[in-house]
Amino acid sequence: MSVHGSLHLAWRYIGHHRMRTMLLALSLGLTMALPLLVRGMVRIAQSEFRSRAEATPLMLGAKGSALELTLNALYFRRHGVETFPAGQVNVLRATGLAKVIPLHVHFHSQEAPIVGTSLDYFSFRNLRIADGRMMTRLGDCVVGARLARARGLHPGGFLYSSPEQVFDLAGVYPLKMRITGVLEDSHTADDDTVFADVKTTWLIAGIAHGHEDVVKNPDQSSVLEKRADHVAVTNAVRMFTEVTNENFGNFHFHGDPDSFPLTAIICVPEDLKSQAILMGRHLNPADGTQLIRPTEQMDALLTVLFQARRLALVLLVFLGGAVFLIAALVLTLSFKMRRREFATLEEIGVARDTLAMVKSFEVLFVSAASGAIVLFVMEMMEIWGASLLQMSLR
Repeated sequence: MSVHGSLHLAWRYIGHHRMRTMLLALSLGLTMALPLLVRGMVRIAQSEFRSRAEATPLMLGAKGSALELTLNALYFRRHGVETFPAGQVNVLRATGLAKVIPLHVHFHSQEAPIVGTSLDYFSFRNLRIADGRMMTRLGDCVVGARLARARGLHPGGFLYSSPEQVFDLAGVYPLKMRITGVLEDSHTADDDTVFADVKTTWLIAGIAHGHEDVVKNPDQSSVLEKRADHVAVTNAVRMFTEVTNENFGNFHFHGDPDSFPLTAIICVPEDLKSQAILMGRHLNPADGTQLIRPTEQMDALLTVLFQARRLALVLLVFLGGAVFLIAALVLTLSFKMRRREFATLEEIGVARDTLAMVKSFEVLFVSAASGAIVLFVMEMMEIWGASLLQMSLR
């Protein structure tokens, strides 16, 4: 029998036992892909972490975990970081040593982080509007490209902030935010984010609110006390959950703006000398803040990742060896169970070397299917690896 005949017999057998062949190929393919997947994800993490951290020279935040502060400001991780007074923005600006970009990352809209910041953030990250326009007033927001595609968002639509506690009856109402624009793809964490002015996030926090005009309101049943300079009302006063052109003037803040919360401030020094001066002034601050270099925190995190990778690769080598031994056992038992089939083929004139060629082709087909699975997994990692990594940090 020719090579073509051997190939035909092997292919017919593989096709007749599709399920068994698929399970065997999946087992081998995924086992071979795991070490490559671990190495690839660590490589993506190294590239992603380093590039975003290197683009952010300095960062100010409350004393505590410097890594949590870095993840909050770079990847919008909402938990594990304390707030500090917004007055630090004016303190830093008064030095004239750096551009200052405030961040308030605490709320979300169906798990998409809502980031309160200033317009300087968009030029700092080179973010451009692909559709619509930039936010212009309280209650406006722009959304990342990937988030817009996933939810079908577009300029003129609306997003609601999600309550922090589902059954918090005393909490603030979800804010209905107007979408004014969709950002271009940046292939970073910004693509999955809702951006608003920092005052809008304070509005979500309940520091500001808007309600009907109790002075001009004809329904006086909600008024407890009315004087020339003061009006006391009950909870029956209707609170606004959306900022519109008509009610914009009815929104107001309570308290000193310098005491309102921020989670981080990105500092972009004018030059290396300015950076050194800022770092020197914040070596031992007495105001409960810390000034950090994000690259140092990411280097520490990557060191841990490399150590974990080495351990994982050792374990995966043992796992791979076990799977290959099991696969060899399965193929050996399969050939042994087919002894009568091979004996029949010999009786009709098929040479033993031809039968050996049939077995080799079967092994080759399984190996090729396993290799295709490895290539598919690696391709999916290249496409979705960075996005999955960013989502895991939230």
